[in-house]
Amino acid sequence: MDLITQGLLGATMAQSGAKQQETRMATGIGFLAGIAADADILIQSENDPLLNIEFHRHFTHSLFFVPLGALIVALLLWPFLRQRLAFARLYLFTFLGYCLSGVLDAFTSYGTHLLWPLSDERMALSIISVVDPAFTLILLIAGVMAYRKYSHTAARIGLLLAAVYLSFGWMQLQRAETVAESMIAARGQQAEQLLVKPTLANLLLWRSIYEFEGKLYVDAIRVGLFSKPRIYPGESIEKFVLERDLSTLPPASVLAQDVARFSHFSAGLLAIRPEQPNVLVDVRYSNLPMTLAPLWGIEINPEQPDQHAKYMLYRDSSRATREKFITLLRGGHLLD
Repeated sequence: MDLITQGLLGATMAQSGAKQQETRMATGIGFLAGIAADADILIQSENDPLLNIEFHRHFTHSLFFVPLGALIVALLLWPFLRQRLAFARLYLFTFLGYCLSGVLDAFTSYGTHLLWPLSDERMALSIISVVDPAFTLILLIAGVMAYRKYSHTAARIGLLLAAVYLSFGWMQLQRAETVAESMIAARGQQAEQLLVKPTLANLLLWRSIYEFEGKLYVDAIRVGLFSKPRIYPGESIEKFVLERDLSTLPPASVLAQDVARFSHFSAGLLAIRPEQPNVLVDVRYSNLPMTLAPLWGIEINPEQPDQHAKYMLYRDSSRATREKFITLLRGGHLLD
């Protein structure tokens, strides 16, 4: 999730294990430990544009890296806190702050190497958006109350409420998946692969992506709290197949390896952008949940197989797009 939420989770986790007089110190330590895993965003290369997305949420987010990651943070903080806190307590707070960073990211749909090095799978449970103000607010209120009152009880209550909110996200996911499966059956199709994920900052509006007979279909599904689910039919596109669409590309070439890396990052849900035949897009994400307008993709040049692909962003924050999104979120009717 976003850095602020990661830090707040780390802070409340550290507060939950602190003694009364340690609460405020644990808050800062836990916050720093909570965002430390995202230091992998600094792994970049001018010569390899995909290195950053390949290693973001990689080994630093693994459950097996937690003891070492917490130790690194503790060692960095030790010179500043050695007069105020025993190292064992410092390590406890960094461990508590760091331990759920990868887990929280795995609850989103982006993909996290939670079990590296045992598995290279990018785990994505898709029960919460990468940015969710309600979830962040729960942790913020709990953290502030624990800080002001020197009380780990407030932190523990906040963590419990955060867990309840995630459980609600899981229930909403089940509802959205059920609607998606019924929609696919009504179309006389059978999904070979189905992904349902929340849209930005909410648990009401979901994006459904499924594969059927070589094509990818995207739809928007709203599952309100007190209203019937609503489907907003979307678009479809031919799924990208390397062996077919880039058959002349040498398998061992730099470009072929980049396409494979981007495919792994995108869970195989790739397509060629119709208006840009030299661009592969990640169909999981779009500016609107029922469209194929991408958030990102890679630009490729088959004539230069030894050149890296270029990573491209296509975010659309126009007023028209925002208004359509709000209409979908409210369950309203879209005007043609």
